[in-house]
Amino acid sequence: MSTQISAEYVKALRDKTGAGMMECKKALQACAGNMELAIEALRKKGLALADKKAARITTEGVIETYIHAGSKLGVLVEINCETDFVARRLEFHRLAKDIAMQVAASPLVKYISLKDIEPSIIEKETRIESGKDDLINKPEDTKNKIISGRLEKRLKEMCLINQPFIKNPNISIEELIKQNIALVGENIKIRRFTKFLLGEGLEKK
Repeated sequence: MSTQISAEYVKALRDKTGAGMMECKKALQACAGNMELAIEALRKKGLALADKKAARITTEGVIETYIHAGSKLGVLVEINCETDFVARRLEFHRLAKDIAMQVAASPLVKYISLKDIEPSIIEKETRIESGKDDLINKPEDTKNKIISGRLEKRLKEMCLINQPFIKNPNISIEELIKQNIALVGENIKIRRFTKFLLGEGLEKK
């Protein structure tokens, strides 16, 4: 006999995960109504589905904008999916707007993912970390581990998909994308973004 789950409880799980209503209901029933176990189950399912769809070509999508209050900061972002049908869905547009807002709220972010960072930037950051005073008297193996850890942290700070989602810091932007892949059933990719800061690059008198 399946566990009876109220519509309000199903909706609460959907609000937390972004998964479809039927998927949320099934997850809650399978987990005997345990919200935390259902969230974990949906995340695992979403990650597995996203990984399966990762190689699919994405040529449709939208270009979304976000203008911050005061009109001194603006963002353009291109989000791609597989079909025009998904590109027109409200959930996809909501995701695109959230990504644009995330870029605006992340002043250190310059790249989409680690693979987009130029080797010259990685070399520069490695030199900076290697030259810090607190490493001078450290054993070489310890020093290398510290440098590696700091470098990884620094590079991730520069990448959009590694940022905690501003509306739910418990998940990263990468997890948000994968949740939406599970929701719409298509591959989704952030292709590019541009940030505009009023007066940037101009010399003020």
